[in-house]
Amino acid sequence: MFEDNSMTTALVKKRIDAIDMLRGLVILLMLLDHVRERFFYHVQVSDPMDISVTEPGLFFSRFAAHFCAPVFVFLTGLSAWLYAHPAQGTARSARSFLFKRGLFLIALEVTVITVSWMGSYHTVWLQVIWAIGLSMLALAALLALPYRLLLLLGLLIVFGHNALTPINFAAGEWGYSLWTILHDRNILFSVDWLTVKVSYPVLPWIGVILLGYTAGPLYQLDAAVRRRWLLRLGGACLLLLLLLRGFNIYGETLPWQLQTTATDSLMAILNFTKYPPSLHFLLVTLGIMFLLLAQMERWQSKAAQVLVTFGSVPMFFYILHLYLLLALYSICMALFGPNQGTLFAVNQLSLVWLISIALALLLYRPTKWFSRYKHSSKKAWLRYL
Repeated sequence: MFEDNSMTTALVKKRIDAIDMLRGLVILLMLLDHVRERFFYHVQVSDPMDISVTEPGLFFSRFAAHFCAPVFVFLTGLSAWLYAHPAQGTARSARSFLFKRGLFLIALEVTVITVSWMGSYHTVWLQVIWAIGLSMLALAALLALPYRLLLLLGLLIVFGHNALTPINFAAGEWGYSLWTILHDRNILFSVDWLTVKVSYPVLPWIGVILLGYTAGPLYQLDAAVRRRWLLRLGGACLLLLLLLRGFNIYGETLPWQLQTTATDSLMAILNFTKYPPSLHFLLVTLGIMFLLLAQMERWQSKAAQVLVTFGSVPMFFYILHLYLLLALYSICMALFGPNQGTLFAVNQLSLVWLISIALALLLYRPTKWFSRYKHSSKKAWLRYL
């Protein structure tokens, strides 16, 4: 797919800064969204967002966080390809590693991460780590297929899953549990002492991880050729989005309409469904992701290296920031008590941004320390973090 007769195959360094840089950027966007969920949760957002009651600042803060899951899942697939095709050495199978790591991530989601959200264990929310883990298991199972078939399957899922929206099952019906896992956000299991809810239906994410894996050959190309491909892919995604969204053709459950102001109209256009991610949601997030990957290969600055540090150990940062937020929220509740119904919250979105910036600064040094420790150590278990 990515052949170019004029190019020469480039050896890829052990870690690719642009990939870690992009991970670092979306990790900071994720931090912002999780601070919002801890300290601004009294002003909730729906999916898609209700622009009649959502202020522009909150809308665009939430929209920025939309990039996190698609980038994480796509880069997981890409990283699996890079693992299977090391720059120096012979090709190897990624199946075993994907399988073990996928199970590890699912176990983390239902234990360590669930407790970090609730501080207790009465509701298990199957969220992005679950979706990544299950997508890794699916990719591991499909690796025996030829490259072109993997690409075709990924495209078919990403472009076709919106056509499945009319299919639904009531609780108790045959197929309800499977469809809840694959496509419909719903309660999977509930008894008196425990509820399990699927927040991230996994079918579209399987398509995304397949596309990430099949994008791997881009990183065997000369850097200039690769950047051109990334720019073309990004441009194609955004142009297709412009066509489909502009005429409300296909790929989004909520059509947009002109509003009374330009800002509200822009919000209506960008108001995409995340659970599960619509085709339009994936076109805008993956399209901009391709453009950022192309540009980040040229970024050389201290700020870029900070992003590389954050992105080099994403699971460590993910768990650490969740427990820090849980501790901070518990301290605020103990010191000040609830000030928004049963919740403690700040009263301005700008304070959410300030808290996020302060936490990013606070977490940088421990993240940098762990990154150095992980990449200098030969302990196998560290690969899972």
